[in-house]
Amino acid sequence: MIKLISRTSGSRIAAAMPRVAEAPSALASPEPAIAESVAPPFSTPVHETPAPRHHHEVLAVMQSTLTFLVGALFILTFIAQPYRIPSGSMKNTLRVGDFLLVNKVIFAPAGPWRRLLAYEPVRLGDIIVFHYPMDRTLHLVKRVIGVPGAHIRLHHGHVYVNGRLLPEPYAIYMARYPSTFRDEFPTPVYTDPGVSTRWWMEMTHDVHRGELVVPPGEYFVLGDNRNDSLDSRYWGFVPRDHIVGQPFLVYFSVLSSGRSEITGIPGDRLGHEPGWWSTVAGAARWDRIFHVIH
Repeated sequence: MIKLISRTSGSRIAAAMPRVAEAPSALASPEPAIAESVAPPFSTPVHETPAPRHHHEVLAVMQSTLTFLVGALFILTFIAQPYRIPSGSMKNTLRVGDFLLVNKVIFAPAGPWRRLLAYEPVRLGDIIVFHYPMDRTLHLVKRVIGVPGAHIRLHHGHVYVNGRLLPEPYAIYMARYPSTFRDEFPTPVYTDPGVSTRWWMEMTHDVHRGELVVPPGEYFVLGDNRNDSLDSRYWGFVPRDHIVGQPFLVYFSVLSSGRSEITGIPGDRLGHEPGWWSTVAGAARWDRIFHVIH
């Protein structure tokens, strides 16, 4: 009887042991289960596709173009402006068909930006672009020969400033009809019908001892092509507030028909060569491109 009970108890214990062994141990590592249930931190689901880049590329191009246009407009309005030479009055320094960039900042009046921007006074020998005093809608380009207070006189076409001959390696003297007014300025007699009568009357008050005295705040200018330029000899001084800026670069140049400022006769004509390509290729003056103006 006792043996039966022992066998039964032993069977029950033996039967229970496999079930205890199959149960997971409290000390077993749970890492495999956790690794299966948690996704990698920066993974992209397989069913999703990246956002299209075309839209962003178009926006970037539009933003770059708009930035360029705004910058170019600012530069052309306030800093530099292009002009084209229509006549030969500044030959050979500037030629008919030259396209110029003009610095509009250099002669700006002094102000809070003076330490940041290169402001300069207008000096003897500077080339300037200015509003034509007889018609402010027009722009002219000439060289400054007289600053305020200077005494100006021309003898045989050569310029004397404050009694001294002005060295002018840039000036040329093309053949023209004789003119005592043009070459012996100022003259006491009204001898040239091309002279403004207003200027003639004004000049009589500014001439002292045979020299023209430049008033304060005004400038006397001449063209480098001395015998073919309508300049201060014919219409007077340039007020300071008429000055636009200083040309500093020829960025392009083409052979072009120009006209004389004195006679109106075209000059610097476009040549005729056989073949359309030779005409197009020969239209540009390649040696003038990016020419620095002095």
